[in-house]
Amino acid sequence: MARTDSAFDEFIAGEVKKYKGVYVPVKAGMLRRALIRWAPCASLHPNPDDEFCSPKVGPNYRIISEYMNSFRMERRHSKQYCEEPLIVEKIRPDGYLILNGHHRWAAALRLGFSRIPVEIVDLTQEMDIKAILKESKHDKRVSLDLDEVVFRSEKNALLEKPLPFPLRSIYKQRLRLGIPALFHYLNKKGYDIWVYTAGYYSADYIQRLFRKYHVHVTGAVTGTGRKAADTGAVRKELETMIAAKYLETVHIDNETVLRIFSRTREAADYDLGPAQADWSQRVMDVMETFERHE
Repeated sequence: MARTDSAFDEFIAGEVKKYKGVYVPVKAGMLRRALIRWAPCASLHPNPDDEFCSPKVGPNYRIISEYMNSFRMERRHSKQYCEEPLIVEKIRPDGYLILNGHHRWAAALRLGFSRIPVEIVDLTQEMDIKAILKESKHDKRVSLDLDEVVFRSEKNALLEKPLPFPLRSIYKQRLRLGIPALFHYLNKKGYDIWVYTAGYYSADYIQRLFRKYHVHVTGAVTGTGRKAADTGAVRKELETMIAAKYLETVHIDNETVLRIFSRTREAADYDLGPAQADWSQRVMDVMETFERHE
């Protein structure tokens, strides 16, 4: 499917016109996500909300060319190419929407490859959040950022022990030291735990990950930065529903705990100091003061 740059721009514009305002994300299910590791390039569709599809930004043909050269080299040495899979989600009316990997997909298309490796994810949708709110029996919640607070690099010394084999090869994320103990404390104290990530994880994957550490996470909101629409009416509606559901929300960060009362919008900020091995205990100590002051 070799095309000139201008012809490829027209192809992308046609795909955007065809799917923008028409496609709907649908759940792929665990079996499909586990079994499908390659997908036809023709069944993958560019994300209308990605910069790759923006007329003002568009594809970077230097990057596409670099991927094309890399794929050619990989094919000379093995039958495989593009070792890193594209992240996609299943959509209606057909195929999969590309969440991450547009330039690799473009390189495969321009080289005439029929298939490319993919990882299918089920991101959190509006209906998922509404269902969680409806089913919850609690009136207070805690929120944490997975990327900034909960997950930690392998280089960090303050880590929970890795899961036993073979679980560690499935759930590769490492948790900050004390996170399971903190979540256990929050579960016992009657808090809903909401975690947020810009990463393209399936929401049920995050739930299962924490169950391996014997704690429960109420809501996992994934791919938080993926759509401009999330900042509009949908986000405002969800924020209103959350405020109506919970009397208070406690945001836990690396150095602070912020307690917000939904009805009065009053807030109290508690300093945790620099991150140390006792970070989770300091968070619990702060939260113990909430009960003493009530």
